[in-house]
Amino acid sequence: MSGVQQLEISKDDSGQRLDRWFRRQFAHIGQGRIEKMCRKGEIRVDGGRVKASTRVEEGQIVRIPPMPDPHEITARAKTDNMITNADIKMIQATVLYRDEHIIAINKPPGLATQGGSKQTRHVDQLAEALKFGNAEKPRLVHRLDKDTSGILLLARTRSVAASLTQAFRSREARKIYWAVVGGAPNPKMGTVRYGLVQAGGHGKHGEGEKMVCIHPREVGDVEGAKRSTTDYAVVTAAGRRCAWVALVPITGRKHQLRAHMAEFGHPIIGDGKYGGSGQENQGDGWGAQLGGDISKKLHLHARSIKLPHPVTGASLEITAPMPEHMKRTWETFAWDPRDYPEDPFEEFM
Repeated sequence: MSGVQQLEISKDDSGQRLDRWFRRQFAHIGQGRIEKMCRKGEIRVDGGRVKASTRVEEGQIVRIPPMPDPHEITARAKTDNMITNADIKMIQATVLYRDEHIIAINKPPGLATQGGSKQTRHVDQLAEALKFGNAEKPRLVHRLDKDTSGILLLARTRSVAASLTQAFRSREARKIYWAVVGGAPNPKMGTVRYGLVQAGGHGKHGEGEKMVCIHPREVGDVEGAKRSTTDYAVVTAAGRRCAWVALVPITGRKHQLRAHMAEFGHPIIGDGKYGGSGQENQGDGWGAQLGGDISKKLHLHARSIKLPHPVTGASLEITAPMPEHMKRTWETFAWDPRDYPEDPFEEFM
C-alpha cells in the first residue's frame, strides 16, 4: 500500500476526464473504486472535491490517497478484467475506420462505454483488443449510453485524444443520430432548448441517474442546471403514430436526446427511463412502446459523424449501419434509408 501522493497534470494530459487520467496512472484500480474515492473526497484536485467526470487541466495538483500495489489486487478482479476470445472477435468486428491516429467503432446496443460499480464489460476494457500493434490501448474521447448504438471514436495517442476532445468542445465534430419517436413531431424541424439537471435520490425508478428538464428561463435559478440544445428533423412518419427523426446534439449533456424528446412529448421508442413502458400516456402524449412486432429495445443510433481529421485536417465522414432491432423496425414501416438524405439539415446550413 502506497502513501498519499500529489501528482501534477502534465500538458499532454490537459483536458482529460479525471477518471480516465487516473486509470492511466493506476491501471489496476477499477472505475467503481475511483468514483467511490471521489464521493468520499479522498481524491481531490487543487484541494477541492471533484467528480470522476471532472476535466483536469495542466498544472493542477491531484491528491491521490494510499493505493494498493498491483500485486495486491485479488484473483477475482484479475479474472473480471480478462478479455475472452469471443469478446476480442466481437469488438474488432465493430471497427468502421482505423488509421494510425484514430479508431471508430460501431458500438453495439447493451455494451457500456465505461465501467462502473455494476459494469464489468465495457468498451474501455475491451479497447485492449484494439491496440493493433500499439503499446497502449486507444483512449475514449466521448461516450454513448449503454443502450445507444453507433459511432464511438477512440484516439490512439494522447495528443490525438486532446485534439478530438477540443473538436467536440468547439463543436467542429457534427454528430447525427437516428431515432424512432412516439407520435409525429410538429413542426417537422425545430430545436429543443430545455436545460438539464441531475435528478436527486437513488430510488427504484432511477432517480439519481435521470436528467430533469428545466425551462430555458429557469436554468439560471436551478443549481447544477446546464443549458442544452438539440436540433431535430422528421425524416418520415408512419401516420401520427411514430416517426423516424434525425437528431443533432448541439450540446453534449448526459441523456440529452432522450430527455429532450420525452419532454417534447415524443419519447424515443424503447426508452422506458424517460418515456415509460406503455404505448400511450393518457393526457401526456405518446408512450415509448409501439407494441406488436416492434422491439422494446431503445431506438437511438449514432448514425454519422463528420469532423476534421485531428492530424491531417482533411474532412472525415463516418457512417454506422443500424443494429438489427432497428433494421427490423425500418423494414416493418418500409422505410428505406436510400430514399432519404443522410443529413436532412444540410440544405438549411
